[in-house]
Amino acid sequence: MKTVTIYTDGACSGNPGPGGWGAILMYGPHKKELSGGEAQTTNNRMELTGVITALSALKEPCVVELYSDSKYVIDGLEKGWAKGWRARGWIKSDKKPALNPDLWGKLLDLCDRHTVNLHWVKGHAENPYNNRCDELAVIESQKYKS
Repeated sequence: MKTVTIYTDGACSGNPGPGGWGAILMYGPHKKELSGGEAQTTNNRMELTGVITALSALKEPCVVELYSDSKYVIDGLEKGWAKGWRARGWIKSDKKPALNPDLWGKLLDLCDRHTVNLHWVKGHAENPYNNRCDELAVIESQKYKS
């Protein structure tokens, strides 16, 4: 299987508010930037959407080195929270409904297709790829400001 490196980030101006996401996919010498946004969303939805869109862009099952500054995304996958929520009908262990079940469901399905290795990176730090994803996300979110 091919090994692809993916960086993602989400941004929201107000939470909820106008939001955006950015992703960078890298394979060998190839690099592709993706971005998008929504007029009314949350930061967590944008973080999830960035990862989902990046993984969806892969045309075949891959080994993915996924870098994100979102504890929500990384912990939700790494600690098995999202799988638990799905198994309980999108109910968290505290009996409250899990947020964003539509996106978590898509992400879990994509993680079943690919071998995803998760890496948390500190946001707004010295990582040029994370910083570029943040730039892309902010640019997208600003398109929806009135």
